[in-house]
Amino acid sequence: MSVPATVVTPPLVNELDIVIPTIRNLDFLEQWRPFFQPYHLIIVQDGDPSKTIRVPEGFDYELYNRNDINRILGPKSSCISFKDSACRCFGFLVSKKKYIFTIDDDCFVAKDPSGQEINALAQHIHNLLTPATPLFFNTLYDPYREGADFVRGYPFSLREGVTTAISHGLWLNIPDYDAPTQLVKPRERNTRYVDAVLTIPKETLFPMCGMNLGFHRELIGPAMYFGLMGDGQPIGRYDDMWAGWCAKVICDHLGLGVKTGLPYIWHSKASNPFVNLKKEYKGIYWQEDIIPFFQNVTLPKECTTPQTCYIELSKLVKEKLGPIDPYFEKLGDAMVTWIDAWNELNPSTDDATTVKAEPSIPK
Repeated sequence: MSVPATVVTPPLVNELDIVIPTIRNLDFLEQWRPFFQPYHLIIVQDGDPSKTIRVPEGFDYELYNRNDINRILGPKSSCISFKDSACRCFGFLVSKKKYIFTIDDDCFVAKDPSGQEINALAQHIHNLLTPATPLFFNTLYDPYREGADFVRGYPFSLREGVTTAISHGLWLNIPDYDAPTQLVKPRERNTRYVDAVLTIPKETLFPMCGMNLGFHRELIGPAMYFGLMGDGQPIGRYDDMWAGWCAKVICDHLGLGVKTGLPYIWHSKASNPFVNLKKEYKGIYWQEDIIPFFQNVTLPKECTTPQTCYIELSKLVKEKLGPIDPYFEKLGDAMVTWIDAWNELNPSTDDATTVKAEPSIPK
């Protein structure tokens, strides 16, 4: 039997975790097997912890349910949302890897216009390992891509770019619309494949979607808190956007980059727009105040880590957004609890206290 001369190791196989929030069996992983199987999975089970979640054989994974979250975090578990995909951020908390890729369980492998299956994870890794250009827009999009470069007039002093902290992917088929748009366009599908990656300019916000997302956990992980959403909260479906607004402001402050565009995944299932409207309706009003708040946030130069930035941001949330609704006072407190939990599970090298998070049944 012939043996390949060179064994090709997948990129970052020992430096990246795949985080998946779910309430159902993970049969969707079968389609992702060629791309995901070499990597470690962290599965965060939402809803009833007594329900058994089936994971296809051959995957290296650990699974955490609500009982595990309560056991590991104790009183700090109050910052992790219940009955909402925002629970995924618990996976970010317990990971020990340098990078995270997170995906929803209704997302499948997409194909490019030539019919080739898209390895979304590989594209996210490429995005994260190449610089971003938030300080000056390059009209040929990603200048570090093969076949592209910086255009005439681009300052040579800025061509090194900055480290990429977030890679935001897109979706074919079901677009990520809010409930009013879903109701107006119930049959609309995204069929446009745009072969481009863009750096989002500094001081420009964007609506981050968590269903196809990669990030540098060590550089921006503490800011990737998906907020208080779902059960017992007045709002839902703003978890990823809240994290995106917070993280983008902090990336800008710390001199990090955020990219959007490739890779695409195939989003298979449209959620119920009437249910979504019940979750979103306060957010639709509140975002008209939330977005100007983030647009005007200035963090002090003394904030030099994502943790210190996030604590400062939590104070501003309570001060500036608290008058809108008591929810923001509660959210500001939860942001502090999240950082406390992060520091407890991810101590600095000079901290002697280490908390080891383990699932009920390691796999």
